[in-house]
Amino acid sequence: MSYGATGKSALVVTSGVFQHCLIMRLEGELDVDAVPLLREHLRRVWQEPATPFMIMDLREVAFCDSVGMSELVTVLQRCEKRGTRLLLGGVQGVVSRVLSITGLRNAFDVYDDFDDAVRHALTA
Repeated sequence: MSYGATGKSALVVTSGVFQHCLIMRLEGELDVDAVPLLREHLRRVWQEPATPFMIMDLREVAFCDSVGMSELVTVLQRCEKRGTRLLLGGVQGVVSRVLSITGLRNAFDVYDDFDDAVRHALTA
């Protein structure tokens, strides 16, 4: 469930540009209730000029359901259309399991360690 006692989404999304990478940090639960918040953040991201890399920092994602995974696929498709390479960094726990169970792990550039994803983007 993505709503706490305050009625707010349990997902926090922040982003910023570092060199030639857009880095998005997700914290909390990526589920049906939180996807609208992610989409709103992405709406603003898509209005900016494309960067060669988008790195999604998923270290602090505690839960991901099928709707959240579907949104990650949509982000991947949008990145491909923009000529941006999507890297998923800090993929551990539930996100790693969901990617494996769904067979989507091979569809993404997945890094168990967020810093490895950043190093890859900076040396590419």
